[in-house]
Amino acid sequence: MTNDDRTKIVQGKTPESAKMVANVKRAGMITAALNRLTFNDADDIRALFGELIGQPVDKSFMLIPPFYTAGGDEIRVGRNVFINQNCTFYDLGGLHIADDVMVGPNVSLITTGHPLDPSQRRSVTIGKRIVIERNVWIAAGATIIGGVTVGENSVVAAGSVVTKDVPPNSLVGGNPARFIRSVGG
Repeated sequence: MTNDDRTKIVQGKTPESAKMVANVKRAGMITAALNRLTFNDADDIRALFGELIGQPVDKSFMLIPPFYTAGGDEIRVGRNVFINQNCTFYDLGGLHIADDVMVGPNVSLITTGHPLDPSQRRSVTIGKRIVIERNVWIAAGATIIGGVTVGENSVVAAGSVVTKDVPPNSLVGGNPARFIRSVGG
């Protein structure tokens, strides 16, 4: 069930939740194969990543394994995207990465969460879309939470936790991430 164009709610013990679990298993098999590859296996990495997301990726796409996801089929990537090693993308809510984006090592893009109410926490999964606009740099160890858009040309500082939209041409940092200054664009 979808509440709006940025939120997806999956109730437990439903056909939709069974489909979600099957997709997690599918992603686990593909990422296990992907994570056996090395930096020198760029063509094979692109092929497996394309299989994971359900569409081919551009020849300019580069990923350094290992990489982790809980689905993969809701990830969309543009041209000239670079994803460094040990990144985790939970994409149930949708994860859209535009052209010329650089993602540092150990970055987590987490579209998925659960209700705060303890009685619902294990029976409901909530996905909220993340949008990374063109020419963004997400530095090492940053975490971006579902529902966030990172504006064009922006930089997310290392170790930041982004819980709110980032305006274009901005440097944000901290936990929670806050505007630091404008960047050229």
